[in-house]
Amino acid sequence: MSWSKVLLAGVVAGIVGNLYDFGIHGFIMAGTYMENPAVFSQEQANPLWFLAISLCLWITVAILFAKTRSVWAEGWKGGATFGFFLGLAIFFSPFYNPLVIADFPYYLAWCWAGINLIGAVVGSAVLGMIYPRA
Repeated sequence: MSWSKVLLAGVVAGIVGNLYDFGIHGFIMAGTYMENPAVFSQEQANPLWFLAISLCLWITVAILFAKTRSVWAEGWKGGATFGFFLGLAIFFSPFYNPLVIADFPYYLAWCWAGINLIGAVVGSAVLGMIYPRA
């Protein structure tokens, strides 16, 4: 396992993941969030924190991908396949939110589940393009 390639792949996927989340949550889903002020009423966080979290997450995923790289097909297709299974593993995690956050819309859990699945496929496709199969 080449640590420099793992870190490079993780950082690039982290940046792509951060941009994906910014586009989805900052533009596409923004109206939905504004319609639910009881749930989404906190102060905005520093955008650099979102980038830092994304980088940490995707570097960790890149390590897992690199450890299992020989199982997946070459290029972005192998990464996307890995991402699909990663996305399935985290698919139902947003369904915890309606149980613990008052007034959290149940349909939004489905939206977030789909967003997470698509994001895992996109980010992992980036990993597949950068981290080659040995």
